[in-house]
Amino acid sequence: MSQTDTPRVAIVGGGVAGLTAGTYTARADFDTVVVDHGESILRRNAHLENVPGFPAGVNSRLFLDLLEEQAGRNGCLFEQGLVTDLQATDEGFRLRVESDEEFDLAADYVVVASWSDTDYLADVDGVGLLDRGSKTYVDVDECGRTGVDGLYAAGRIAEKPHQAVVAAGHGAEVAVALVDDSDVPYYHDWVAPEGYFTERGREVPPGCEEISEEERRRRERESIEVMSEAFAEQHPDEPTMHPSVVEKRERDE
Repeated sequence: MSQTDTPRVAIVGGGVAGLTAGTYTARADFDTVVVDHGESILRRNAHLENVPGFPAGVNSRLFLDLLEEQAGRNGCLFEQGLVTDLQATDEGFRLRVESDEEFDLAADYVVVASWSDTDYLADVDGVGLLDRGSKTYVDVDECGRTGVDGLYAAGRIAEKPHQAVVAAGHGAEVAVALVDDSDVPYYHDWVAPEGYFTERGREVPPGCEEISEEERRRRERESIEVMSEAFAEQHPDEPTMHPSVVEKRERDE
């Protein structure tokens, strides 16, 4: 545990799995930092049509932008850089991050969600790596735990199907497992109407919140405003093309 008694979580990878995991750990009051390098492969998607809640689909780049905004609104911090080394220490973990300058991050827990990048895990005792042809995955249990206490993997790198909704679900599942494995009291991440627990003579469980009707309506208005602004215009970014196609087009010019 960190000296401040607030658990620190480092999320490696700012894609769907990483941002979802970070949202859950931050909402459970863990100090959470998302370390991202490059871009999520979802930005190559032309139009995301199989994510729940969007009957006509959604621009995948906007979807990722909203996931990042959600993680930030719930308390996640963000660092740009490539994790090049991870060491397990008596105090937790130390990550070396290569950016404009190299720097270290200390964490009590780490969630690996950086698809296809496992080099920094190769020398960590207890981490199993699975070679599947040209791909390497992290060996985990059903909740994303590796063979090292406090180290988890989520999403595609944990050999989950290559679908956004699966990555989001697994990111959430791994984050909840992490919280359950910690010493932080936690029952459920749920915002309930005022009186749901207390009028039954129960205390509000850890992780839950009761809100008044006035606050519920305020939050709904805010959500409408945020989403209306996000969808007011088409997203300016085009899909990122596969590198091999970019190279071919450049040769053909």
